[in-house]
Amino acid sequence: MSEQKQVATTSSPASTSAAADRDPQRALLPAVDVFEDSAGITLLADMPGVPKEQLELKVEGESLLIEGSVRPHAADGLEAIYAELRVPRYRRSFTLSRELDTARIEASLKDGVLCLRIPKQAHAQPRRIAVTAG
Repeated sequence: MSEQKQVATTSSPASTSAAADRDPQRALLPAVDVFEDSAGITLLADMPGVPKEQLELKVEGESLLIEGSVRPHAADGLEAIYAELRVPRYRRSFTLSRELDTARIEASLKDGVLCLRIPKQAHAQPRRIAVTAG
């Protein structure tokens, strides 16, 4: 993602979690795994409880922003008067390498895990050169 193949985030998990407790508008950092192969990278983000409709992905320049909100689970006709579990918001940003093709990002959400596939641009992918005899 960056030139050293490391993911750059905007804040640390500990500071964001503590800040989220003080300010409900702040967000939690989802846990993320990043895998690289010769064709691109795959990013897996844990976002339990976030429906597809509440998930937002943005690419601006070299930045990727992932945001999602969890819908509260309450039975019809019931209203929470006391709740120990807060409805979390998730937010995380990454700096992407220029070798990645942000126009061809594919995203899927299944069982609370967001999967992003970000391919490398054609010039950054390895290719085989045919040799002819003669």
